[in-house]
Amino acid sequence: MVSKELVAASTTTLVLSILSEGDNYGYALIQRVQEVSGGKLQWSEGMLYPVLHWMEKERLIDSEWREMENGRKRKYYRIRREGRKNLQAEKEQWTAVHSTLVNLWKTKPGLT
Repeated sequence: MVSKELVAASTTTLVLSILSEGDNYGYALIQRVQEVSGGKLQWSEGMLYPVLHWMEKERLIDSEWREMENGRKRKYYRIRREGRKNLQAEKEQWTAVHSTLVNLWKTKPGLT
């Protein structure tokens, strides 16, 4: 499992990355992260929905209620232009951190 701190630090970037693939709803976001991480990242609804609300307030994403075939409504989220700009900046930052760690770990014998 990944630490809570690292999960929290990566949540916005992960949400924006998933939404860059297309509109999605909360529970599907949770499932997608679990799938892509091979089960190493575990999100809960209680953790995700406050982040989604914050991201809407920051104008990174929009949401709309859609009626499903069974008549129930589901809230879908989509990335905004501001969110795409934020995602690009986040990608650059995460890539820099990843590259730095990989370089450090290559130079330390015994670490794999």
